[in-house]
Amino acid sequence: MTGVPASAAGGSSSARRTGPRGTSGAAQEPVGRTNPGSAVERVAAERAATDRGTTDQGTTDRGSAERGSTEGGAAGRGGKIAAAAVNQASVWNVANLLTMLRLLLVPAFVALMLGNGGYDPAWRSFAWAAFAIAMITDLFDGHLARTYNLVTDFGKIADPIADKAIMGAALICLSALGDLPWWVTAVILGRELGITVLRFVVIRYGVIPASRGGKLKTLTQGIAVGMYVLALTGPLATLRFWVMAAAVVLTVATGLDYVKQAIVLRRRGIAERRAALKETEA
Repeated sequence: MTGVPASAAGGSSSARRTGPRGTSGAAQEPVGRTNPGSAVERVAAERAATDRGTTDQGTTDRGSAERGSTEGGAAGRGGKIAAAAVNQASVWNVANLLTMLRLLLVPAFVALMLGNGGYDPAWRSFAWAAFAIAMITDLFDGHLARTYNLVTDFGKIADPIADKAIMGAALICLSALGDLPWWVTAVILGRELGITVLRFVVIRYGVIPASRGGKLKTLTQGIAVGMYVLALTGPLATLRFWVMAAAVVLTVATGLDYVKQAIVLRRRGIAERRAALKETEA
């Protein structure tokens, strides 16, 4: 028999045991095969990382939400405070300041009018200046409030009070000094107070608008009372009598007109309410 060379046999055996890189065939793993244990660990690690990220994100979101809520609450409170400040500051507008000035001029006018016995021409002149300033500001404050939207609850209440106060103080002082009959004072003040009460009585049915006659009455009253405040003599003293007579006539006439308007306004309001009630029942 022919024998196989030992080198050939050894080479074949070596080829079976040695892989491409000369490593043992038993230890060599095929390319692309993954260790199951390491794959499971990687998946677990990835899940843990994902969970941690979600938790961190949730914590961040909650923190942002809490901060937003806190900031929103603070902003809301700040807005309310700012709004309150604006509302409070709106009372101190030009129209209301003029009304306050008229209220302050009332005691000043009385003191000047009665100064030095009430018959000193110099003191009466100062009193006339205070009265004139009060009447002039009365012409401007209402116009400013309506034109520039400065109407406030304070102005609605204080403005008519200031008007009646300065006019009433002047009339009472003149009558107390004997310069003006008491019945004139009673007629003018009675009309002013009566119409004011009447406005509040019928306000549920509507508002009685100011008429041209009422504005003319106010102007005439102011001129007449101003002329009586001054220590006039001669023809001017006679003239002031007729101006005051015109003021009294306008006072009575416009007062009756306001009463008529109030009656009509009340009847109309009652009729509208009855009609609305019938429609509701139907």
